[in-house]
Amino acid sequence: MEMEHVTIIPITHLDRPRKRARLGWDVPQAQVGIFCGQEVGNVASYASSGAISDHTSSLFVKGVARNGSPPWREDDKDGHYMFALGDNLTSRYKIHSKMGEGTFGQVLECWDRERKEMVAIKIVRGIKKYREAAMIEIEVLQQLGKHDKGGNHCVEIRNWFDYRNHICIVFEKLGPSLYDFLRKNNYRSFPIDLVREIGRQLLECVAFMHDLHMIHTDLKPENILLVSSEYVKVSDYKNSSRSPKDSFYYKRVPKSSAIKVIDFGSTTYERLDQNYIVSTRHYRAPEVILGLGWSYPCDVWSVGCILVELCTGEALFQTHENLEHLAMMERVLGPIPQHMLKRVDRHAEKYVRRGRLDWPGGSASRESIKAVLKLLRLQNLIMQHVDHSAGDLINLLQGLLRYDPLDRLTAREALIHPFFAKDHLRR
Repeated sequence: MEMEHVTIIPITHLDRPRKRARLGWDVPQAQVGIFCGQEVGNVASYASSGAISDHTSSLFVKGVARNGSPPWREDDKDGHYMFALGDNLTSRYKIHSKMGEGTFGQVLECWDRERKEMVAIKIVRGIKKYREAAMIEIEVLQQLGKHDKGGNHCVEIRNWFDYRNHICIVFEKLGPSLYDFLRKNNYRSFPIDLVREIGRQLLECVAFMHDLHMIHTDLKPENILLVSSEYVKVSDYKNSSRSPKDSFYYKRVPKSSAIKVIDFGSTTYERLDQNYIVSTRHYRAPEVILGLGWSYPCDVWSVGCILVELCTGEALFQTHENLEHLAMMERVLGPIPQHMLKRVDRHAEKYVRRGRLDWPGGSASRESIKAVLKLLRLQNLIMQHVDHSAGDLINLLQGLLRYDPLDRLTAREALIHPFFAKDHLRR
């Protein structure tokens, strides 16, 4: 192994800072087996038969550059591809920089010699379950691309190949995620007109997927990318007590509101009795936590949480524990309906006592109780951050964040809400 050629890049942790210490994300492992037996094109048969490696190797061996290839390097202990900047990734792509890293693997910025442009390549860890999940994602992306005639705000897959036991998915290169933009902007909120335009595009993407009987299940600011990296600096009037010359009292605003949704590795097709845990904690719907089964409305709940975060700069429910999460929901949105609490599954029974949420009696600590009590009601929270359109936005959010998924707005219904009326839109 020629370690002297390897560029050592520090791992970028994706956890966001929190006001209180927490145990870390409690996101479950990818449910890679859930598609077995479903009709999701030919890819499902590869996943269920375990034939992915042989099939893809035979398909793409011609694409591997035999001349000018980088030296063979063993993967690291977690199955990540080891590379050096300037390496070839097949004869077509040249590695330019590292853009990010996650549980799935790495994303590299590469030069596409054929199309003469920069692209983003997701290099999946060389481990069976991640390879299988990647094949599912490819199938979903291809289905979305087949039906997307433009304007549905899903990231575009350009190509895919199997290189040295790593599934590589080639995407158009986009700008930063909404979360990264917020983080680099010191978690300052987005202007309400920008929230409106981003929300409309996000709901259009969700409605498009739901029309195709697909559920994303992992919508969050990290998985929504701005198309452009360009931004302008504007005065942050909420901090105008000091000199405007102080750069801290300026905030960045994207030049363009255009977005694309990414990461379809957890996407599932509609089916009955979907009870396993989905969604990243802060964007997880109550029916998922209570074990009541979930479907399309879980995506809509996530959209509601995202819109609040864009308005305030902070995640709505900053927690890592189920009971505390449910208590936070009640603090912000009012009591959970009793008919839902009466139907909880056996894993969630411990959160309910005498037909009500067992809070604060079941709380883990005084700190937890304080964390819940400091939260504002939804309407008060929005009015604290939004100067105009607050009434329409609050009404929309109340529809997106209804506890009962049967009562929750659909993505299509949300798109015709007055908040998105043309007279609101920025000209």
